[in-house]
Amino acid sequence: MANPQMKPVATLLLLLNFCMYVIVLGIGGWAMNRAIDHGFIIGPDFNLPAHFSPIYFPMGNAATGFFVTFALLAGVVGAASAIAGLNHVRSWNANSLPTAASVAGVAWTLTLLAMGFACKEIELEIRNARLRTMEAFLIILTATQLFYIAAIHGSV
Repeated sequence: MANPQMKPVATLLLLLNFCMYVIVLGIGGWAMNRAIDHGFIIGPDFNLPAHFSPIYFPMGNAATGFFVTFALLAGVVGAASAIAGLNHVRSWNANSLPTAASVAGVAWTLTLLAMGFACKEIELEIRNARLRTMEAFLIILTATQLFYIAAIHGSV
């Protein structure tokens, strides 16, 4: 079982990750709302633009739609992993570890995928301050979520 000395480290990382995932969800929700409100209007009398993408966002660049979509998925699963992690930190025994570790691993892989799109968005350069903030949070979350997984396994 995990080292009991790692419990405070895991708790701190759990709370930090939860707060950061909630911020990512807030910014991602804003971006999705803006894309829905200001996206293409498609109807019987409208022609699609030449370079139409079904994941069009009126801000950012070509990677923004994919970035925001996967950031929202990572945020939801990450917040759920924090809830499962809270149960594990509360009991801190071998019975609660598999659940917390597995959902944390899924959250980390989705965060890693969203970070990949964040890197592509950074490479393409055209984006606003909110998207830059969400990119930074996801890059940081990729590391802190991995450290959290290591801490609950007691191998930090």
